[in-house]
Amino acid sequence: MRVKKLAENSDENYQISFGQLLLSTLSAFIGVQSNANRERDFKHGKISHFIFIGLLFGLAFILTIVAVVNIVMSLSGS
Repeated sequence: MRVKKLAENSDENYQISFGQLLLSTLSAFIGVQSNANRERDFKHGKISHFIFIGLLFGLAFILTIVAVVNIVMSLSGS
């Protein structure tokens, strides 16, 4: 029983890495997040980190769309 308690405590202190945070946010952003990763994120991740990275991905997406539209418009001569 003592061993199980130590394992639970170390499990509580586990935090996801920055790479896991990025990959998890990106996969959730495009809709292919696995159930196991989603459960890991809710259990060990901080919501503020996911919100910040999600906002950055959203901003990058919008800026990419604006850039592509501007390139297409300039190439079409309009």
